[in-house]
This record gives sequence, structure tokens and C-alpha cells, in this order.
Amino acid sequence: MKIKWFVYTTFAFMAFYGCKSDVLPKPKAMLRLDYPSASYQRLDESCVFSFDKNNISFIKENKDCSLVLDYPTMKGSIFITYKKVDGNIRELLVDAQKLTYEHVVKADGIAPKEYVNREENVYGMFYEVSGNAASQSQFYVTDSTNHFVTGSLYFYAKPNYDSILPAAIYLQKDIRRIMESLQWER
Repeated sequence: MKIKWFVYTTFAFMAFYGCKSDVLPKPKAMLRLDYPSASYQRLDESCVFSFDKNNISFIKENKDCSLVLDYPTMKGSIFITYKKVDGNIRELLVDAQKLTYEHVVKADGIAPKEYVNREENVYGMFYEVSGNAASQSQFYVTDSTNHFVTGSLYFYAKPNYDSILPAAIYLQKDIRRIMESLQWER
């Protein structure tokens, strides 16, 4: 009797626990995000400045030469703000840099890159922000006497650096194009 019970119990145990399939690791996969090749057109919104904008973006808002370039396919926007320089260039520069360095709490790093275009009288800084900060890029440009433009890149989602990195890189190229093509009204 004891042997039958042992055999039945052993058989039931092996049938119940021994019929599972082997666990296999998932194969490595690479995320594939294809963004269209950038094509640009001149944006002239009757402001004191103009620049090249990517054709996949559209102007979501334009008030007093401050505008929002919206990229719905990437769920992000570049916010551009214009301010007139009226003897307050120092304060404008401090505010622009302060806005960038407020992200240092969540950022892994902030890499500043100076921009100078003497021919068009455009001087500024581009900040690449890495990590889970709210904004992945910030910039400002000025002619130092009359005009000051700041810009920030934001996504519509909670920042997850690994997930938004491809879109951030694409939009950082657009920001550089904005800076490089910016011209002041003469």
C-alpha cells in the first residue's frame, strides 16, 4: 500500500511539475525608428528674425514673435521666445543660462557649445542635456544689442532618456539648423 501511494505521488508530482517547457531568453532586438530626411523652408513670420524650419513641423502658436514649432510625429515641440534687448543683455543671458541649469537636478550632464556667426551677427550657446531632464536641449542667440531669442526642446511624455534619445537627436539637428540659419531683420 505504501509503495502504491509512493508511486502514484511520484508520478503525479513528475506529471505536474515536469511538463513545463524550457525557459528561453528573448533574442536581442534593436529599436528601429525611421524619421524622414529633413527638408527645410524659410520661415518668415513677419518677425525681427527668420530661420529655416523643418517641413515636418508646424507652427502651433505665434505671439509677439515667440512661437512653438510642433512635431506631432515625435510628440515634441521646440519653444522659441523672442525678447528685445533694451540695455538688459546681462539679465537676459543670466536668465537663459539659469533656465538651462535648472535641469541639472535630473540631468546626467549638460554640454554647452558656443555658436558664432559674425557675418549674420548671431552669437549664442547650444546646450545638450543628457539624462531624464524635462528638456533635452536649450539654446539662445543674440546680436548683443537689439535682439535675444531663446529656445527649448520638450516632449509630451515623462522623460525617459533611453526612449526619447533618437527623437532628441533628430530635433537637436533642427535646433542647430535654426541657429545656423537665423537672420535678423535689417
